[in-house]
Amino acid sequence: MSKGFPETRTDAAMSELVPEPRPKPAVPMKPVSINSNLLGYIGIDTIIEQMRKKTMKTGFDFNIMVVGQSGLGKSTLVNTLFKSQVSRKASSWNRDEKIPKTVEIKAIGHVIEEGGVKMKLTVIDTPGFGDQINNENCWEPIEKYINEQYEKFLKEEVNIARKKRIPDTRVHCCLYFISPTGHSLRPLDLEFMKHLSKVVNIIPVIAKADTMTLEEKSEFKQRVRKELEVNGIEFYPQKEFDEDLEDKTENDKIRQESMPFAVVGSDKEYQVNGKRVLGRKTPWGIIEVENLNHCEFALLRDFVIRTHLQDLKEVTHNIHYETYRAKRLNDNGGLPPGEGLLGTVLPPVPATPCPTAE
Repeated sequence: MSKGFPETRTDAAMSELVPEPRPKPAVPMKPVSINSNLLGYIGIDTIIEQMRKKTMKTGFDFNIMVVGQSGLGKSTLVNTLFKSQVSRKASSWNRDEKIPKTVEIKAIGHVIEEGGVKMKLTVIDTPGFGDQINNENCWEPIEKYINEQYEKFLKEEVNIARKKRIPDTRVHCCLYFISPTGHSLRPLDLEFMKHLSKVVNIIPVIAKADTMTLEEKSEFKQRVRKELEVNGIEFYPQKEFDEDLEDKTENDKIRQESMPFAVVGSDKEYQVNGKRVLGRKTPWGIIEVENLNHCEFALLRDFVIRTHLQDLKEVTHNIHYETYRAKRLNDNGGLPPGEGLLGTVLPPVPATPCPTAE
């Protein structure tokens, strides 16, 4: 009987191999059908610890940019954020001197350590941005700086003999400081964020929030959110990058309630109820920086460092950098022979200089 159907019998046996129990079952079926408790401890859960040890050895990179007009406490807030002197005045001019014609960008690097974890933190300071009378196209030097960091990374990435660990100078986060006017965003604020939101993660921050009442602060936050939405400006965390329902629920709450963070920065300590706290002293008392009843600094710190730091880096790499990379490769028709794509430096972005205030 079997002689007339040798091929059919073989095909049927092959097709039924996985679902039917056999003396030698297919390997992928074992984890599904056998209780792991009977096999004893394997050690798969140590992968996380292995990754932790390896990462602790190499350390982390995090690059944060601060942008805003002078006097909003950019450097102070970053110092408060990382509880160390990681930022400083990057411009030495005083009120009697002329304001620089262009935005002077300075990157200040530090290595900070906590609990055995080392992080190379780079603060990119942009002093005096937007202080001039004519600020047309003044965001271009900053956009050029951000793109130059992508270009540096791309150069290293396409090298045949590239480094085992490529130095990462890409801007992972841009804190944009909004003046606490209580009215609306300046046209410059809108233009800047509209251009930069396409190349970097922007987190809007209302500076010196202690100058507004609770009602003024709440109304201003709502007005800023509305203006950003009307002008099509997407700040971090962007809606389309939510990976699952849990992320969406968490980020929706941040987007609809917390953004923009109304903060107060201070690197001075005061005695309050027997405790040393960071704060600002006023005739009415001490404004505690880390007290949620006084400002939203603690929310910003938790957001940037404790819950979203890794995601900020991943969005930078997987979205902003990949967008830049794809455009550069497409513009150059892939990898040409010889020196290849990166034989030439990224062409400078034409910028209209910002006249100084007379």
